[in-house]
Amino acid sequence: MPANYFMNMEQNEMIFGVRAVIEAVEAGKQIDKILIRRGIQSELSRELFAAIKGLNIFVQYVPAERLNRITRKNHQGVVAFVAAVDYQSLEMLVPSLYEAGKVPFLVLLDGLTDVRNFGAIARTCECAGVDAVVIPARGSVSVTADAVKTSAGALLSLPVCKVPNVGSALQYLKQCGFRIAAATEKGEVDYTATACDGPFCLVMGAEDTGIPAEHLALCDEWIRIPMKGKIASLNVSVAAGILIYEVVRRRQ
Repeated sequence: MPANYFMNMEQNEMIFGVRAVIEAVEAGKQIDKILIRRGIQSELSRELFAAIKGLNIFVQYVPAERLNRITRKNHQGVVAFVAAVDYQSLEMLVPSLYEAGKVPFLVLLDGLTDVRNFGAIARTCECAGVDAVVIPARGSVSVTADAVKTSAGALLSLPVCKVPNVGSALQYLKQCGFRIAAATEKGEVDYTATACDGPFCLVMGAEDTGIPAEHLALCDEWIRIPMKGKIASLNVSVAAGILIYEVVRRRQ
């Protein structure tokens, strides 16, 4: 990998100016998120809203001061961040895995927000042969230059699916024959006892709040890693590493 790869990625990550963002969207660039100044009203801004309508792009309305901190250039109230990789469609990925004769293994990160944990988990997934990582479009980490660097480049080769709704994604996977296991302190099934020989999706929750109750209800089982010490839980990337490689061990 060229030494200046990540430098170039960081330089190309941000787009500012309403017209420039519209052109990027219409050109098919994968936009990770768009920050828009609160109260913006102009003919161009209405054109921007029309361009992004129906697209799976996270939009956040922020004070002008925040945009000014990001860039001193004429942003016109709009700053967009381009995804460091091309996200894949879950609905297209899953059939392609079956067609390739694979027994799919996915990891869904439900609300993870720490980019270092995301990078570490992605690196483990790539090393372990996980077929894809699934993340929500809102309230979650995304594939930024920092995430790619933290993953030691794993996110450049590991498929990542960004889904608009985690609940719908879980229901879709169940319809496709996946067994879904949630890693949670509330689990009653020891992680070494889960059935993972068929199509399998491991769900890891946010660092502080865990997996939302409505998503836990959609999982087939709740699994746990026994805690023998005084601290009640492991770092999420460490826990993910243990659980991912248990699936690898069991499948071998």
